[in-house]
Amino acid sequence: MMQRMKELIFALQKADTAYHKHDQPIMSDREYDLLYDELFALEEKTGVLLAGSPVHKVSGELLESLAEVTHTRPMLSAGKTKSIDEVFRFAQGRKMVLSWKLDGLTLVLRYTAGVFTQAITRGREGLVGEDVTHTAKLMSNIPLRIPYTDDLEVRGECVVGWNSFKQLNDGLEEPYSHPRGLAAGSIRKLDAEAMRNRRLEFLAFNLISDHADSSSKWEQLRHLRSLGFDVVGHSVLAVGASHQSLSDAVALYNPEQYDYPVDGLIIEYDDLSYGRSLGSTGHHENRLIALKWQDELYDTIFRGLELATTRTGMVSVTGVFDDVQIDGSTVNHAYLHNLDILDKLELGIGDRIQVYKANQIIPQIAENTTRSGTLTIPTHCPCCGEPVVIHQTSGGTRQLFCENTQCPAKLVRKFVHFCSKTRMDIEGLSESTLEKFIQHGWVKNFADLYELDRYKAQIVATDGFGEKSFARLQAAIDKRRCCTMNQFIAGLGIHTVGRHAGRDLAQYFHGSWAAFELAIQENFDFTTLPDFGETMHNNIYSWYADAEADKLWRPLLQHITFIQEEQIMSTHTNNPFSGKNIVATGKLEQYTRQSIEAKILSLDATPQSSVTKTTDFLIVGAKAGSKLAKAQQLGITILSEAEFEAMLEA
Repeated sequence: MMQRMKELIFALQKADTAYHKHDQPIMSDREYDLLYDELFALEEKTGVLLAGSPVHKVSGELLESLAEVTHTRPMLSAGKTKSIDEVFRFAQGRKMVLSWKLDGLTLVLRYTAGVFTQAITRGREGLVGEDVTHTAKLMSNIPLRIPYTDDLEVRGECVVGWNSFKQLNDGLEEPYSHPRGLAAGSIRKLDAEAMRNRRLEFLAFNLISDHADSSSKWEQLRHLRSLGFDVVGHSVLAVGASHQSLSDAVALYNPEQYDYPVDGLIIEYDDLSYGRSLGSTGHHENRLIALKWQDELYDTIFRGLELATTRTGMVSVTGVFDDVQIDGSTVNHAYLHNLDILDKLELGIGDRIQVYKANQIIPQIAENTTRSGTLTIPTHCPCCGEPVVIHQTSGGTRQLFCENTQCPAKLVRKFVHFCSKTRMDIEGLSESTLEKFIQHGWVKNFADLYELDRYKAQIVATDGFGEKSFARLQAAIDKRRCCTMNQFIAGLGIHTVGRHAGRDLAQYFHGSWAAFELAIQENFDFTTLPDFGETMHNNIYSWYADAEADKLWRPLLQHITFIQEEQIMSTHTNNPFSGKNIVATGKLEQYTRQSIEAKILSLDATPQSSVTKTTDFLIVGAKAGSKLAKAQQLGITILSEAEFEAMLEA
């Protein structure tokens, strides 16, 4: 028994470090809870408590690079259970407050004379935390000043909402597997600016003060809200509530309908004085208890792995299995966070496995009852076919990586640029959608976007897609089988050759792509064109000579028909803008970026993208920036939108 306890403590400590310090879990919550419960049972049975046991101290690690701060009061955890019966016995018929158990990073905010002065993480054993004031100040919903003059501390959770997580994670160089990792990794960054747009939020759940503390938990939460804090979602269980009333109250908390990640509920005595009188252990306070979700296991058959390569080269691994119905939805995929988890499961195709929804949201593989171990670690990138290698992360876990610098998965930005509104303007191909298609190997070059019908069955089965959404996407793609030469050139991503240069090239070569290519082959001097310098000239030739770039765009010519851009030129060339160079900047009220350019062209004028000595007019809207400053420096005529319209009318 003693040896087993030591093994359990070692495994749990290792998992704590990976989870709290590196934000890279090496085991599922369910696996952690099983080991934790086993250790707790052994300690109860033997009466022996070994040093380092996580059962009797709060988990948490410090990053060496953040300053340490001692908490004024220990940041203890909550006892936990998965039994409604145990919660009912805990309540003792008293008035209770139920609230979400948020799955983020716990913070303490300190206020002095009503002014926010410090933010601290839970840190080591709830006694010494990390100073994260520099990043917390950038969180949009933390009040920097509150209507209260005495000192106080507010405890709460730093979280990222599900919607924000999905939007943000797609744009990160190193994506996270769960919002908690994004929240913890962002708030602990040394460079505060690096997390400014991470959409972190603070939800308060406890107030500590020698003066402002009320006698009721319910009133305390109301007081926190009156001070300007967002508080965790909560409700009240009345005095003398029955077992059924408790069950009904718990059932109202559906994690799938809450905006933030959670891993259970907190049930706390409303009478704060009574709660404090119960004291605490080294691990948790006796005034509250956490109800963890009961993991209902479902049997199914494992069918294989699905691989996807991210823009960083990391190859994510997802387990695929026969459909099971969990909480009213069909589940057939479960993300495997790293190779260590894959190894532990000893999977093989046809194995009988048990799956569940962690915290009633995220599908996970709980157990492999067959354990054939016949599945081999993938050896090639699903996107480019090149061999993959195994990297060990700073947290000690192993991940698959594709090191091919030309792997299409790493070219997501080029595809996003090509499909954007000001280029080929293909609706429905967002960055996240493109990344999915590229990760699965369905899109390797621009031409593949026009042949997605080859993968219709797989796309329709992809999360977020269906028959109707695929039909809409296909219609949007078909709509862009005809384009102007300047749209096409702008979409190719030739360095420094954008929309304006594309329009000039299209005009010079009369919209003929063949004429443009022939000119390059015959060493045409592009510096002879207006506003084309040596840099743009060289960039065109470098792009054309790039064999890898050629593979990306040339097959597309089979799917594209070039059309002439219709330009309605003004019949009155004596308008004040005829023959002039015009730049528009800032947010205009009556024009979009495209429509103001079309208007300028219709006036027999030339739209420019940047302010130079050749610029005649600058039209400015709201939030005009550096272009306005440069125009003022060069003495260029500056017009408001109203002044521009007035000159036209005159």
